[in-house]
Amino acid sequence: MLAALLVFIGVVGLIVSLYLAATHLPRLLQQHRVERRLQEMGPLSETVDATLVREQQSGPLPAVDRLLGSSGAGPRLTRLLEQAGSRMNPGALVLLSLLFGLGAALLARLVLPQPVVMIAAALVGGAMPTLLLFRQRTMRMRRFEEQFPDALDLLSRAIRAGHAFQASMGMVATELPAPVGPEFKRTFEQQNFGLPLRDAMNELTDRVPLLDVRFFVTAVAIQRESGGNLAEILDNLAHVVRERFKIRRQVRVHTAHGRFTGYVLLGLPAFLAVALSFIAPEQMKLLFYERIGQMMVASALVLQTIGFIWIRQVIKIEV
Repeated sequence: MLAALLVFIGVVGLIVSLYLAATHLPRLLQQHRVERRLQEMGPLSETVDATLVREQQSGPLPAVDRLLGSSGAGPRLTRLLEQAGSRMNPGALVLLSLLFGLGAALLARLVLPQPVVMIAAALVGGAMPTLLLFRQRTMRMRRFEEQFPDALDLLSRAIRAGHAFQASMGMVATELPAPVGPEFKRTFEQQNFGLPLRDAMNELTDRVPLLDVRFFVTAVAIQRESGGNLAEILDNLAHVVRERFKIRRQVRVHTAHGRFTGYVLLGLPAFLAVALSFIAPEQMKLLFYERIGQMMVASALVLQTIGFIWIRQVIKIEV
């Protein structure tokens, strides 16, 4: 029973890892291309990268931080930690991943001492901290998206009351809770310390990679160059954001059946494996100790992963 449960946990972790890699890797590659183009345009991103590297050197393993900074992975990990709202250092994240991977491999050795199972458990355990960070970042971005229309309304009212745009951002930073308040506070402090407003707003889009934030930054940049009623622009943008959020919730309601189907198809084989471990344990051992059984398990994992990703892509509707 314990072996089947461990295999079930490993299968679920592997499928979720492959799904996250398939969905987030193209966006991360695109973000890397944008960062590389910004580095070619001027010294601003070099300053930002140097700041990120200096922040990494204060972790528990300075050598690991320096290695990450020189390889280019440090800034990306730091950006991921910032977007997730975590105070962890990239070096600490790497150390935690190593510990989780080692612990999972030792546990697998105690339960099912086979090299393939130990390697799979180590990979899943090592990926768990990063997967949790991705999940935390997703939840934080959702909270930001929910609070963002309120921030736009507050900006609009402050501008109509006669405040400058920078002062209005300071009001948003002090009045609204996390994560909107801290992000606007950081942008407000950056431009107060001498960073041009355009660059500070672009930094906001990097820390909060949401389409609504890009609309906001683009609208502010166009208004500052060509003029116009910024309060009215922000009101219209807040209305559009709320309507998009409303439509997105309706889409989630209509696709709930498809998501539930995917979860059932994902968990059904593992549930049957656990049940058969009680009913016919001798036959279930063939799947783990015989060559053809191991090939069948590997094929089932591949097919389960393909089916789960396929269902997720079918019910994924961009709004």
